[in-house]
Amino acid sequence: MVKQDLFDKSPVRLFDEATEGGLKAGEIGLVTAKKGLGKTSVLVQFGMDTLLQDKQLAHVTFDLHSSNVISWYDGIFAELAKKKNGAADLKDDVVAKRTILNFSLDNFTLEKVVNTLKALKAGGIEVAGVVMDGVDFAKVSEDDVKAVADYAKAENAKVWFSASANGEKLADSVPANLENYFAIIAHLAQKTDGVALTVLKLRDKKNVETNLKLDTKTLLISKK
Repeated sequence: MVKQDLFDKSPVRLFDEATEGGLKAGEIGLVTAKKGLGKTSVLVQFGMDTLLQDKQLAHVTFDLHSSNVISWYDGIFAELAKKKNGAADLKDDVVAKRTILNFSLDNFTLEKVVNTLKALKAGGIEVAGVVMDGVDFAKVSEDDVKAVADYAKAENAKVWFSASANGEKLADSVPANLENYFAIIAHLAQKTDGVALTVLKLRDKKNVETNLKLDTKTLLISKK
């Protein structure tokens, strides 16, 4: 019951409200921003959402040590737990279904990630949510992204990517040949009043108004 309350009060519900229910099972999404604006925080919030539903999550990282990933989840959970008495004691139970996969960018392909996820399933860990933090589209082929999209659809899993983008237009966030693979493309941009969260693509819609931002202290998704 406490987990359900945390899920119901999660800042991801604000994102879902602004994006027609958010990312659906079987779809892949993308969060972009300049470095240091909060992409990892947003991905961890999406990942925590999967864990609060008692589902298996795989967190894939390319440039963070596992200890740093764990720190992100600890911090986000601590902020969420403030909203419910007794929730802090549930942390170990919540994160028990999280698997951290750390890949080197040397000789890396997303197909290798997909094969690892399939191996997890063969070993009894059926992943419902995947977050991949720090994908470099300059080193990713269309076949790579298609492999992830096919995996998401076949396994009915939600898969979120994050990638760096210096501009605020859709073309700055994702190469044109990869755009159609993503159901949702969200972007974080520094504004005078903080970091705004915009949606550059929502399935067949472009530049959807969300009225969302990241809280300056917690980096949780919040309303402007």
